[in-house]
Amino acid sequence: MKTLFISIIFITQFFGSLTLGQTINILEDLVKQNSEKLSPVIENLDKYEVQILYTQIDRDENGEIKFNTFSFNEKPKKYFYPASTVKLPAAVLALEKINEINVDGLNKFTHLSIDSVYEGHVSFGKNYKDECGYPNIANYIKQIFLVSDNESFNRLYDFLGQKEINERLKNRGFNNTKIIHRLEVARTADQNMQTNPIDFYDESGNIIYHQPERYDSIDFKLDLENTIRGKGFIQNDTLVKEPKDFSHNNYFGLRDQHNLLMRILFPEEFSKEEQFNLTLEDYKFLKKYMSMLPRESECPKYNSEEYWDSYVKFLMFGDSKEPIPRNIKIYNKVGDAYGFLTDNAYIVDEENNVEFFLSATLFLNENQIFNDDKYEYEEIGFPFMAKLGKIIYEYEKSKK
Repeated sequence: MKTLFISIIFITQFFGSLTLGQTINILEDLVKQNSEKLSPVIENLDKYEVQILYTQIDRDENGEIKFNTFSFNEKPKKYFYPASTVKLPAAVLALEKINEINVDGLNKFTHLSIDSVYEGHVSFGKNYKDECGYPNIANYIKQIFLVSDNESFNRLYDFLGQKEINERLKNRGFNNTKIIHRLEVARTADQNMQTNPIDFYDESGNIIYHQPERYDSIDFKLDLENTIRGKGFIQNDTLVKEPKDFSHNNYFGLRDQHNLLMRILFPEEFSKEEQFNLTLEDYKFLKKYMSMLPRESECPKYNSEEYWDSYVKFLMFGDSKEPIPRNIKIYNKVGDAYGFLTDNAYIVDEENNVEFFLSATLFLNENQIFNDDKYEYEEIGFPFMAKLGKIIYEYEKSKK
C-alpha cells in the first residue's frame, strides 16, 4: 500500500487531483499541458491529422518488463500515406525469408544479382559491384535505415513479392497494413504484382539459390476512410485539378508500426506466434543499423553535410542538424511524402535510465496539392516532432 500511496502522490503532483480508480491517459495530459509548445498542430487536429502513440517501459527489481501504451487522437481507419515506414517490415521479412529458405551458404551477406523480365524494371548482373562490393540483402537493409534509400527497398520488394509481404504480416497479426507497390518509381498496379528473377552465388560464383520471376495476383482491401484527398496533384509536370485517390497506395497503420518495432526490440516479451523467425544475430543486425547515424557508417560512406545525424531521426532532433548527443540512441524508421510525416521510434538514454517507444504521424499540405514538393515539413512538421520527443523524454527523466 505504501508503494501505491507514493505513486498517487507523484501522479497528483504532476497532473493534479485524482480519484482512486480513475484512469489517466498520461499522453493526453502531457500534450495538453504543452499545447503552446506544440502549436499550431494541437490546436488544429482536424487540419494536421496528428496521431500519437507512447509506450512506457517499466522494469521491476527482477528485470521483468511491463508495457503501458497511451494514445492521442488515434484513428486507425483514417488513411495517411506511410511513405518510407514500409521499409521496416520489408527489412524484417527479408531476413525471415532467408532463414526459412534454409540453403547452405545463403545468408544476408550472400552475393546476388537481379534480372529484368518486365518493362521498366532495372537489372544488374553477376559481376556488378558498387563501393561496398557485391550487392546483398544486408547492404540493402543498412541503406534503408541509414538514409532511407528507395532503391534498396525496391530490391527487397523483388525478393519478397507483394503477396508474400502481406501474407507474412497478416499471419503475425498486422491486419491494418497493406504494402502493394515499390517506392519513387512509377509502376502500374499490374507491374507491382510482378517480381524479377534473383540469383544468389557462393564465393566461387556458382548459383546456390534461384528465385524465378513471379506474378502475384491478390486482392488487398482495407476498410479505410479519407483515401480521396486534396484538390489536385502534379502528373507528368501538369496539374490535375481533382483529388488524389490513395486507395491503391500502401498503408501501414500507426499501431501496426508501433507494435512491429516493439517486437523487434523486445521479441522475448511476445508469444512464439507473434515473433518473427529471426536469429539472435538478425536482431543484433537490425538494432545496429536502425540506431546507426550516417556519419558512423564505413560503407557506404556518407557526407555529413548531406546526411546529418537527424536526417532520419525526426523525434527529438528533427529540427536541428547538430550532432545527436552520444548518450541517446534512437532505433526507428521515418517516412515523409505527399505532406505526410511519420516517425516510429524506440528512444534510449542509458545515462539517465530513460527508454520509451513513441510514434507520431501528421499531415502538412497547406495548398492541398500533391507532388508539388510544397509541404510544411521545415516550418511545422520537424519542429513538432522534435518538441514532442523532448516533452516525452523530459517526462521520462522525471519519473520515479
